[in-house]
Order: sequence, then structure tokens, then C-alpha cells
Amino acid sequence: MKRIEIEVVNPKQEQAHLLNWASNLDKGHKGKAATPKLRFASYKVLHSMLTEKRMALLEYVANNQGLSIRQLAIELERDYKNVYDDVQRLMSIGLIEVQNATLYVPYDEIDIRKTLRASV
Repeated sequence: MKRIEIEVVNPKQEQAHLLNWASNLDKGHKGKAATPKLRFASYKVLHSMLTEKRMALLEYVANNQGLSIRQLAIELERDYKNVYDDVQRLMSIGLIEVQNATLYVPYDEIDIRKTLRASV
């Protein structure tokens, strides 16, 4: 099962994590294969990108692959331009792709989480 993790992170902690990761790469340490991740700086940003309608659209495409945007708009009974805009947004963050001129969701599962307290 292919999974992506979506997280709300503290930007300062994320910057420190990335600097540490880059330092380890510079020292020749190989990184382990990681689960794909999308990271957002706040819930507001997360929810502006993954609205309820976009999440419903994403789930529909995942379960009905091979649709065009026009077919998707008809099946969801939504305005074509709004569906087009939502698909473009989801494509920009890698949650929807185009394969053989049709829409495709490359993940089987999305894990959305927020760390409340850093581990000690």
C-alpha cells in the first residue's frame, strides 16, 4: 500500500531538521528510503489546500481512475472550472497525476497528523 504523510510542522523545527539532514548528506551518510511527506506550516494553510471538496474529489479519483477533468466534473455534478482549479491545486502538491491523458492518484492512503509535543 502506497502512503503519503501530511503533517503540520513548526517551521523553525523543520528548518533545523532539514539542516541536520543536509549536514548528514554532506558527511556522506546515506539517507534511508522515506515515506513521501507533505508539510504545512499551519492548519490554516493545510485546510486552504485540502478543502473538503478537494478531499472528496481526491477520494473519487482514487476510486474511479481513468477519468478526464470534464468527466470528473460531470460525475461530481460540479462546475468544470472549479473542478479544473481543484485538480490543478492537487497536482501542484503531487496528490493527483496525469497518466495516459487521465487522472490518477498515486497513493492508496493519506496520513494527516500533527505532533503536539516533541519526543524527549
